[in-house]
Amino acid sequence: MNLKGVVAVFCLCVSSVASAQQGPVLKETPDQKAQRLEWWREARFGMFIHWGPVSLKGTEISWSRDAPRRGIDGISGGKGEVPVEVYDNLYKEFNPVKFNAREWVSIARAAGMKYMVLTAKHCDGFCLWHSKIDHYGIAGTPFKRDVCGELADAAHTAGMKIGWYYSPMDWRDPDTRTERNEIWVKIMQGHLRELMSAYGKIDLLWFDTDGGPAPWDQANTYTLVRSLQPALIINNRLDMGSLEDYNSQRILPNADYATPEQRVGAFDDQHPWETCMTLGTQWSWKPNDRIKSAQECITILTECVSGDGNLLLNVGPMPSGEIEPRQVAVLQEVGAWLEKYGESIYGTRGGPFKNGAWGGSTQRGSTVYLHIKRWEDGKVTLPKLSPVIKKSTMLTGGRVEVKQMADKIVVAMAAGQAQSSHCIVKLELDGPVIMNVPSDGK
Repeated sequence: MNLKGVVAVFCLCVSSVASAQQGPVLKETPDQKAQRLEWWREARFGMFIHWGPVSLKGTEISWSRDAPRRGIDGISGGKGEVPVEVYDNLYKEFNPVKFNAREWVSIARAAGMKYMVLTAKHCDGFCLWHSKIDHYGIAGTPFKRDVCGELADAAHTAGMKIGWYYSPMDWRDPDTRTERNEIWVKIMQGHLRELMSAYGKIDLLWFDTDGGPAPWDQANTYTLVRSLQPALIINNRLDMGSLEDYNSQRILPNADYATPEQRVGAFDDQHPWETCMTLGTQWSWKPNDRIKSAQECITILTECVSGDGNLLLNVGPMPSGEIEPRQVAVLQEVGAWLEKYGESIYGTRGGPFKNGAWGGSTQRGSTVYLHIKRWEDGKVTLPKLSPVIKKSTMLTGGRVEVKQMADKIVVAMAAGQAQSSHCIVKLELDGPVIMNVPSDGK
């Protein structure tokens, strides 16, 4: 049976699910939604993985493909540097024989990451799983093995949460964003049915946008994936149909969280959010790339969590299937830091003080953690706090003096101590934190 014939069979299956419900899919109370998102908010730190045949070129995934991007040309700023006839045939050479899903999971765990999201299909259309409705994928490479399947198995065995990145755009497909777009949407929904039903429990679904129109039959698409994975946590990009949508980062009723990209989101303890950011300078592997230091990554992580958000930090595996040793070394350093100070990250919420030049704060119950990155003459002055501070401790070593006054709190480095670049002060209060998020400290 040819591709369009197979899709027709899948369309019947998709339609039978989708016709049952339109519009908002989940009928849940705010408490039920909070419970569904609880593990994700407590996890705070995940691994993003962008990978595919493009790693053979060391260029950016999808965006380096030199072909029109239907619906966004003129917005996207030009074409890529790899000729389309070269890019689309890289899969014939893709043979990552050193890929080891258990090793990837082990690296993520050593980094202190609690979940993983893999690019099952990026905008270039290449599928990292054994699709029955799409021949352009890993099954057609010399490698042949099902990457999604092996990673899902390894994650489940290790107790690691697992999710898929899926691009509803397909710059290779001839029907996408044309008068025949419905044909593509049925293929897309067939892809999602496979990804949501073939690999056990899937925890996350990370849709993408390219800033162009979004004719993705959203109501039926949401219905489909949630019918197959009821506890699924979904980001906000399936609904984005313009650059304005991308910039505003609204969360519509069917989605769960916002996705600021390559920047730390602003403090927001009312709407779940997650910064996605590269460890290097591009999403897929680049030879001799500039890799962020462990300290840079730790600073980004603490800024996200003190802003009440998560961090999804991206690695780009090499053509061999290995994660580059330089990237692994940085992740191990981050993991070692979290081994010492993870109590100030995992299971916390941002606040009660809003982020500022001084740093930021996280809190859990009656405990507040101050992540101080800048002192003014050895001091940080913060707004008043209703519960009484019973005890203060410098988790990162040394002594600290904390004075709680009627109108402010003064945190002072003990005399004669060097000011490290990242100090963590633990404040133990006589009652639960009151989340009024006062103004920035100084």
